[in-house]
Amino acid sequence: MAKYRVQNPATGEIIESFESATDAQVEQQLAAADSVYREWRERSVQERAAVVKRVAEIFAERREELAEIIALEMGKSIAESLDEVDFATDIIEYYAVYGPGLITDYEIPSTIPGKAVMEHLPVGVLLGVMPWNFPYYQVARFAAPNLVLGNTILLKHADICAKSNLAIQEIMEQAGVPVGGYQAVFTSHEQIATMIADPRVQGVSLTGSERAGAIIGAQAGTHLKKAVLELGGIDPMVVLDSDNVAEIAKTAWEFRTYNGGQVCNSNKRMIVMADIYDEFVAELKKLAEGLTPGDQLNLGEGEYAPLSTRAAAETVNAQVQRAIEEGATLEAGGVLSDGPGAYYSPAVLTGVPRDSESYQEEIFGPVATVYKVHSDEEALELANDCALGLGGSVFSTDEARAARVASKLEVGMAHVNIIAAEAAEIPFGGVKRSGFGREMGPVGIGEFANKRLYFVSA
Repeated sequence: MAKYRVQNPATGEIIESFESATDAQVEQQLAAADSVYREWRERSVQERAAVVKRVAEIFAERREELAEIIALEMGKSIAESLDEVDFATDIIEYYAVYGPGLITDYEIPSTIPGKAVMEHLPVGVLLGVMPWNFPYYQVARFAAPNLVLGNTILLKHADICAKSNLAIQEIMEQAGVPVGGYQAVFTSHEQIATMIADPRVQGVSLTGSERAGAIIGAQAGTHLKKAVLELGGIDPMVVLDSDNVAEIAKTAWEFRTYNGGQVCNSNKRMIVMADIYDEFVAELKKLAEGLTPGDQLNLGEGEYAPLSTRAAAETVNAQVQRAIEEGATLEAGGVLSDGPGAYYSPAVLTGVPRDSESYQEEIFGPVATVYKVHSDEEALELANDCALGLGGSVFSTDEARAARVASKLEVGMAHVNIIAAEAAEIPFGGVKRSGFGREMGPVGIGEFANKRLYFVSA
């Protein structure tokens, strides 16, 4: 099978394949990125921002075409694909409009006679290693702020996202990013290691699994390169009470099954107070029953889209089956389709034992896992009993009660009465084994900046 390819997950059919890069091509891409950086950084930030603004405009102009590409590549519905294109457009637009103001020089007080100024300068060529679950959004939040800042981008996308990556490069160049300023690279793991080691590359950003993050983080550390790692999540959604259990269960279900459950900050552990637990689970079961596989390019009511690949669907199925063997109960769904398609019916899982291997594992698929608790203290203890720390949420009709619990969540993003606040201006990132660094919002543009002190003596 071709490494870089467009493979329809609904059928397993390979639609298009792409040649992997040779070592000579990698060298050419590194040289081009470095050469363009030296020119790009000399342009004014307003000029760079204007180019990035044009990128956003072209994304908006081509939204239907871009949506169809990723629906075919990784299986999300056209509606969700359009959502993603729009969100990516918003992020690119945000940095085009607000980016220059976020990196404006500012003076700091000094006891030494003279003027001390903090600058935000580019550092050079950056390598992005991005996953398949949000082919445009993941790239937008890395590339847009760094292009405004003056860095250049080498983007290694997932094996199944070659076409969307090439479309992004085409749009970048059409908008006025110099050829070489954003490059789609079709590299091997060994070539990625070579690029990280290369002195022309000044930083690496990875969104992916803990395993991938550990490898990339180690390589970056060996060569003293800055890294941003956005890794997995098993985010808790704590429901302390509700005056409408059906509504909150529907909210929980829709967020958990969005994008086939293939979302880093999805509500993967629903922690529900005992007095509403049975009703909550019953409502989830209603929502899970009677669903059928559908065509992601024309998804009907009551149909679900495939996961990204057959292998992904088989992995989710194996995880659920092992949880059942360890003592969990499959309440609804959880059927792996026959044949080559990547269909796995959205599932409800309860009673995962806390001493089991399954309890510590992230399920990257449409599985609502529910836990029963009897007190706020027990809910918080369970929520924090996790090696990962991406996001978390607490729901209650008593906002102060929810806030007390949410304030103690060991996560990078804590929420009250919303599962996840997501917008271009809202920072994203985690703690513990969910990685380090932040993307989006006012802090995202500073991760790969030279925050240089500039001092003029009086």
